[in-house]
Amino acid sequence: MSKVMGAVNRKDGRAKVTGNATYAAEHQIPGLLHGYLVTASIGSGQIKSIDTSQAEKAKGVVAVFTHKNPPKIFKPSNNFISSKIYEARLPLSDAQVHYGGQIIGLVVADTFEQAKHAAHLVKVEYETQSPLTEFQKATFKEAPPFMGEELKFEKGNVATVNNAAVKIEATYTTTTELNAPMEPHAIIAQWQGADALTIYEPTQWVMGSQRTYAELFGLPAERVRIITPYLGGGFGSKAMPWPHGILCAAVARHLQRPVKVVLSRRQMTVNAGHRSETEQTIGLAAAADGKLMAIAHDVKSSTSPVDTFTEPCTRVTPVMYSAPNLRYAQELAIMNVGTPTFMRAPGENPGMWALESAMDELAWSLKLDPVELRLRNQTQEHQHQNLPFSAKHFTDCLKVGAERFGWKDRSRQVRSLLRDGQLVGWGMAGATFPALQGVATVKVRLLPDSTVHVLTAGNDMGTGAYTMVAGVAAETLGVSVEKVRVEMGDSQLPDGGMAGGSMMTASLAPAVIKACQDVLKSADCNDATDAWAALRQSGRAAFEATATSAPPEGEKKWAFQSWGAHFCEVTVDEEIGRLQITRWLSVMDIGRVMNAKTAASQVRGGVIMGIGQALMEECLLDPNIGYPVVYDLATYHFPSHADIPRIDVVFVGEPDLNFNLAGARGVGEIGITGVSAVIANAVYHATGKRIRSLPLTPEKLMADFRALTADETRDAQEMKELIASNKSHERVAGHSQNV
Repeated sequence: MSKVMGAVNRKDGRAKVTGNATYAAEHQIPGLLHGYLVTASIGSGQIKSIDTSQAEKAKGVVAVFTHKNPPKIFKPSNNFISSKIYEARLPLSDAQVHYGGQIIGLVVADTFEQAKHAAHLVKVEYETQSPLTEFQKATFKEAPPFMGEELKFEKGNVATVNNAAVKIEATYTTTTELNAPMEPHAIIAQWQGADALTIYEPTQWVMGSQRTYAELFGLPAERVRIITPYLGGGFGSKAMPWPHGILCAAVARHLQRPVKVVLSRRQMTVNAGHRSETEQTIGLAAAADGKLMAIAHDVKSSTSPVDTFTEPCTRVTPVMYSAPNLRYAQELAIMNVGTPTFMRAPGENPGMWALESAMDELAWSLKLDPVELRLRNQTQEHQHQNLPFSAKHFTDCLKVGAERFGWKDRSRQVRSLLRDGQLVGWGMAGATFPALQGVATVKVRLLPDSTVHVLTAGNDMGTGAYTMVAGVAAETLGVSVEKVRVEMGDSQLPDGGMAGGSMMTASLAPAVIKACQDVLKSADCNDATDAWAALRQSGRAAFEATATSAPPEGEKKWAFQSWGAHFCEVTVDEEIGRLQITRWLSVMDIGRVMNAKTAASQVRGGVIMGIGQALMEECLLDPNIGYPVVYDLATYHFPSHADIPRIDVVFVGEPDLNFNLAGARGVGEIGITGVSAVIANAVYHATGKRIRSLPLTPEKLMADFRALTADETRDAQEMKELIASNKSHERVAGHSQNV
């Protein structure tokens, strides 16, 4: 197979841009009722009394549910194997309030407007307690394992490294971030009697949701049908049922009517997960030649009282750079906040912010090129697992990126570049994400009308899975992609695994290849053209085959990881704190690229999301109730077109056949890793200011964060004089040839 598949247009693109793609809340169900959530207005305490009488009398109201009359729900296993829910505490299970915005009731009415109006008529009295909402005041304890992986490790002894030429130690922080997908969280639950349930919900894990809802309502899994052909983004927040979905399904069963619940943007800030704020302290020790002697990485994050989720930042520490002495550990605090969860590159994203910022600081301290520092220290094995990587082209990412960006022309002094009266800076950082693969099953059918039908319950949350599956089937069978029809996102189809962890392509592609090969074998033909001829002669309805892929046998022999490098240019107007990104290059090693067009789009999407994190995304809490002060897509700031430059994406490397039959690793999440660090590194080059807290707001850009050296002070004064004399173009002429 080729290294890169051609740029195939999206199979689902036309349906989405014409409005023909039906999302969860858009299904038209006869007799549909509408639910609206009642949420807590305190951050901690108990419900003293709750009066629903006025709500129950309101026009159109069918029922009101609180902890006093909760619908029946069974406690699931909640173990990722048979079932998994985001919050271990079931909705309306008691009168306790654990965080502001917690669901404390549901009003059901004939229309959405009636339900919303009645929800505001519910009167609640509380016994309040002071909520813990400030990260700095929390009590931190050792974090539990993440998905079975220990978040602490040590080899050698970091504390005994005393002969290093350079040592640095710094603390880097991130704020709370919201997933904020374009499609809000929503669900329609429809029962057929009391023992069969159909769910329309944007879920990234169709079969996992089927098993979970089955356990929640005491049903065999085959009596639950999950329908999710399209998702409007998820980023990790739509993998499992949230309390609003569980409650909606329970109420629909109680009423024996279909019920729809759609979260408002305000409710999504609390009830649909977020990325926890983090505090990371990194210590690096290096010899004079730049070789690392020690790495220490300590992390703090927070979770809610109703479930445990640790932001696993230290997963990047043993895979990026080699050091004979290496230690990392994580701590977790319980705070009165909504439950944090997976968000694009959970752990790797904030982890790389800290690690790649620290590596840049080390490079400046050593007076060594940041690219060269990384080349000298990359590790060829996973230092925790003691396994070599199945394939690694991080060197190519760095060298190709440096050449294409013109890195050799980079000035070696801070505050040394100007353009149009603004400071100019260049930065770079590495990127990484583990290569994951799950179990996935696909059925392929050759039909008499010379078309191919591919069926799987695996789904596409916007990453291009429809297109990838069609392209793989077309290439394997030797037909045009237009002849392939793909059906996904229905639990009545073969189990296609989870659209999360960047594993959908790696899971589905090998299954599609094998199923197509088996179809041709069953027809005793070498290609689809001959198979179609044989099919028409046979009088059969179809030739079909089903195949399953699984994680590689070599997972005890190899460590699987993807790599990348980002390069960017920024301009900074210090007088008003305006930071603009003017140029961007990302070079990625993800094994075989299954579709160049959608893969590059995924990298760009990750970069854009990372730019938002770096420059503006920030969810602050009201300290009195712990409720976010942001409440919609206008108050929660994220990038617009004006904030984003042209993003150049290049792929390097070869198919990783040690990983799977297709040689493909995932691409959905690696693009965001390292993004915030490369921007902050470029800001340092431009201004001489090392900013270690995200986001990089105008206030931080205008602040004097540290005393400049004598040389830097002289440069700064000279820069002001240049700006004043409007001769800035002369200073940067030698460094702007490639800009």
